[in-house]
Amino acid sequence: MRQTDPHPRRATRSGPIAWRLALALALVLGMTPHARAQSPSIEVYGFAMMDMGLNFKTIDPNWFDTMRVSKLPSFDGQFGEDGNTFGGVRQTRLGVRGFTPTSMGELRTTFEFELFGTGVDEGQTTFRLRHAYGELGKFGAGQYWSPFMDIDVFPNSIEYWGPAGMVFFRNVQFRYMPIQGDTRLTIALERPGASGDAGVVADRIELQNVKGRNPMPDITGEYRHAGSFGYVEVGGILGRMSWDDMLDDQFDLSGNATRWGINLSSNLKVGPRTTIRLAYVYGEGIQNYMNDAPVDVGVVSNPGNTLRPIEGQAIPLTGTVAFVDHNWNDKFSTAVGYSGQYIDNVEGQSATAFRNAHYALGNLLYTPVPGVMVGGELQWGKREMFKDPYVGEGLKLQFSFKYNFSVKVGG
Repeated sequence: MRQTDPHPRRATRSGPIAWRLALALALVLGMTPHARAQSPSIEVYGFAMMDMGLNFKTIDPNWFDTMRVSKLPSFDGQFGEDGNTFGGVRQTRLGVRGFTPTSMGELRTTFEFELFGTGVDEGQTTFRLRHAYGELGKFGAGQYWSPFMDIDVFPNSIEYWGPAGMVFFRNVQFRYMPIQGDTRLTIALERPGASGDAGVVADRIELQNVKGRNPMPDITGEYRHAGSFGYVEVGGILGRMSWDDMLDDQFDLSGNATRWGINLSSNLKVGPRTTIRLAYVYGEGIQNYMNDAPVDVGVVSNPGNTLRPIEGQAIPLTGTVAFVDHNWNDKFSTAVGYSGQYIDNVEGQSATAFRNAHYALGNLLYTPVPGVMVGGELQWGKREMFKDPYVGEGLKLQFSFKYNFSVKVGG
């Protein structure tokens, strides 16, 4: 026998009554539920972080709290004796995100900086811009991660600089994102940049009057396919580099080269607690986009040509990343892995020109409560040069304390 509700009127009227009560409450607060959901919001986030440890070897003093392989010594005693204790707070970060409803969708903005000085502030604890970026619908503009890179292959480590063989670059760009979400497609025009190595002919007055020029933006893109297994991604870059001979003499050393590269990357989930992070990149003249690489262009001889006895050539590069992140439980985690960078030096580069980089680490991190992390990490790096047999090697033990914060207002 079919059962019936003993209070049919109550059953049919409960939905409208609940809705009317919710609507009345919203009106009392001065807005409808839809308007409340669409109100602007802002999030302030970041972390305070302290690093301390022992450098068993030596490194450029401006990079004392990193394992940046290109800054390891190129000859004995370059940076003094082995063994140095270090400490700093340069990884500390502060950011602001804004979310504003518009007739074209939600406007998302990011302004983020940290305290790690580079460039003219190399070695200093000072403000450094990371992101200044806005996004509306399928379009974005500002300084943000280059689509050529994949930030998700960066391991769960405490060493600041990161894998030597990884594409890693925040750049000024305009991007179009026709596919968004876990599976995505992005195309961008990026600010170009390049550097040259005159090598063994660097002291010639003729080369001191050669000026670099970028006639077009770099074109970059990425496509990521995501699933329950994780994701696979391919990124690409294409650009043009030029240099002009400004000296009026018997030589014409002007020239150009094409920058191009392919970056294959993936995160593979192995059970609920383990992620394998992989990347392989190959290209020419892409050093500017790498995490830790030297110049994009080198010099080669041009026999038989008296007008142009030497030419510039984009330098080939290969990079690899392979790390495993494993969560032992809700509080302890480990990252371990290796990254390498291999450069096919051109003939005109000096004997001490940067050639190969090797980078590895292993750690144990502890999260006693959400937002707090403490951990230790052993880091190793090795720098090899073009023709000089000397090998610069680094070995560090680092301990870090990290305290996160995040406050959201509105929304």
